[in-house]
Amino acid sequence: MSNLSPQADSASKILTEALPYIRKFHGCTIVVKYGGAAMVEESLKVKFARDLTLMKLVGMNPVVVHGGGPQVGAALKKLNIPTRFVNGMRVTDAATMDVVEMVIGGQVNQEIVALLNHHGGKAVGVTGKDGGLIRARQLKLSQADVGLEASEIIDIGQVGEIEAVDAKVLATLMRDGFIPVIAPIGAGSEGEPYNINADLMAGRVAEALKAEKLILLTDTPGILDAQGATLSRLSAEAAGQLIADGAISGGMLPKTRCALEAVAGGVGSAQIIDGTKPHALLLEIFTDAGIGTQILAKTE
Repeated sequence: MSNLSPQADSASKILTEALPYIRKFHGCTIVVKYGGAAMVEESLKVKFARDLTLMKLVGMNPVVVHGGGPQVGAALKKLNIPTRFVNGMRVTDAATMDVVEMVIGGQVNQEIVALLNHHGGKAVGVTGKDGGLIRARQLKLSQADVGLEASEIIDIGQVGEIEAVDAKVLATLMRDGFIPVIAPIGAGSEGEPYNINADLMAGRVAEALKAEKLILLTDTPGILDAQGATLSRLSAEAAGQLIADGAISGGMLPKTRCALEAVAGGVGSAQIIDGTKPHALLLEIFTDAGIGTQILAKTE
């Protein structure tokens, strides 16, 4: 009969369960897309920072790519700059791009860096413009992309798509023990800034770093089946079929496509998890059951 208290017994079981995963992922790169409620609610922010710091302390190499759309929206409203969306993407003129750089590249990025450092991490903030990390070009939409038949190109301003990722600056930071925190802004051929979707940037960064895992924090439990239950594990083929069948739609669609592109590009696995759960990262990485939906190139 155990002489341990129930709390101590529970803690020892948790640590025992975590040990094989600490060994498995020691030295591995894990890219985390940080956004949603986990980036807004104070208690979740603290838990995220502690989780990420623990990952680093046990020998993993976490990299954070963050969003900031709501914060940009609030700043634009305060400055009386109108906001317009096309196909879910913010039309980004020069004035809006200035706000994006100020809020996402400055305020939000530095808040996350300060949060991690306060809780024992050693974080450094960068944007895709730093060290030639992200080379981008203007994303061009045709009217066909927004449901019209004509092929006329729609100009949505300084919204970018990624041409190339040069991860040397990230490799240098990680080698020196830092946690890179990346704002989703890239640079064009003439140095012009582009606003880039954070999910897509996280996926491309994970590919460039040959990451073991890409983890996308969302406000939903993961990919759901027809009965509303979370699908815990999917092959890329099965996930693609769910998209084709229309079972994956709305906000989950771009995240699933991002996960599929990542595993196709060599990332070990991609997880879509519920960032509203306290310690979501630890539950995903260090427990047998995990949480959310894991997407792999192939499943056994």
